[in-house]
Amino acid sequence: MSETHSGHCLCGAVRFRTSGRLRDVTACHCSQCRRQTGHFYAATNVQDDGLAVEGAESVTWYRASETASRGFCRTCGSALFWKGDGSDYTSIMAGAFDQPTGLKIGVHIFCADKGDYYEIADDAPQYAQGR
Repeated sequence: MSETHSGHCLCGAVRFRTSGRLRDVTACHCSQCRRQTGHFYAATNVQDDGLAVEGAESVTWYRASETASRGFCRTCGSALFWKGDGSDYTSIMAGAFDQPTGLKIGVHIFCADKGDYYEIADDAPQYAQGR
């Protein structure tokens, strides 16, 4: 039997279910992620064929860079997804999952850009840029 998880945005207009293994959480401290969420992005990912989205018509995709888009709920503004161009997986914000998630932070990226108001206090590897 496949591992399954579910979650949703703040208002419930977008709900999702994943099947298959979720990657450990990547914490991204880049300025784009901080500006979108108000802190840092904490996301896992799943293969696209293991992601079902109910309410997909409520997801707005924002072209955040030349290589990726960010999906959020157009009703409540919840950040939900990150999708790299041409990738066969979708990153999903860890905080959008129903608990228990069983997730843990596995790595911190773009630490050179982190906010000056906090310290990274866990033992996960830290990278100044991406991996």
